[in-house]
Amino acid sequence: MNLTDEQKVQSLINKHDGLRKNLIALLLDIQTELNYLPAASLRQVALALDMPLSEIIGVVTFYRAFSLKPRGKHFVQICLGTACHVRGGARILEEFEQQLNIQAGETTKDNQFTLETVACLGCCAIGPVVTVDGEYFGHTTVRKVNTILKKYQKPAKAASRAKETSAPRAAVAG
Repeated sequence: MNLTDEQKVQSLINKHDGLRKNLIALLLDIQTELNYLPAASLRQVALALDMPLSEIIGVVTFYRAFSLKPRGKHFVQICLGTACHVRGGARILEEFEQQLNIQAGETTKDNQFTLETVACLGCCAIGPVVTVDGEYFGHTTVRKVNTILKKYQKPAKAASRAKETSAPRAAVAG
């Protein structure tokens, strides 16, 4: 069964018992499900929780974790806090920007990656630090950027060719 966004949001509202005290958890769940917080979903939450839309937007814009724009499948954060900066964080950011062909704050055209910077990730001892979808990569260097990205990129064409060549065999065997 393929649910519409409205049905998904209603299901999440129900999961959180439609309670105002669960607003942040609800918004986080919606964002996880839809990859961002669409305006229609925020209006739906406002109606369900009997809250002014402006109050919900105030929460969404206050917390950096929320996004009103679609994010890529993978969310990359580069730490530019003091410890990471002095250890080359800016150079690592430049390498990510070059390899992804986007600037910080943007999403790749194929919607695979969103690149953002953060002031601190709280793990200065292993800086410079990068996170991808919440996975931490400490002591990151410019040379490690390609390896990190490869872990999250779509499967190569060779993998899809292997599927294509195995499909006829399965048909013959069946």
